[in-house]
Amino acid sequence: MEYFVYILYSQSIDKFYVGHCQNLEDRINRHNGGRSKYTKIAMDWEVKYTESFSTRGRAMEREREIKRKKSRKYIEFLISEDKG
Repeated sequence: MEYFVYILYSQSIDKFYVGHCQNLEDRINRHNGGRSKYTKIAMDWEVKYTESFSTRGRAMEREREIKRKKSRKYIEFLISEDKG
């Protein structure tokens, strides 16, 4: 199985959201459908960055690592590096 760490961005509220999941498409639909507690304040979330992992534990670890930095600059760095 494959697990994903993802970074979403909402232009309407100018915020990023970091999460992990197994089914990325379904998870994005739930975020944009108002079915997620932390992201229901906006309905324009778009995927800006993803990483894939073979285990859920490793994906959770990476999500925590990104969140622990508490840095918008770090998130923007990841996104810019991903685009090459």
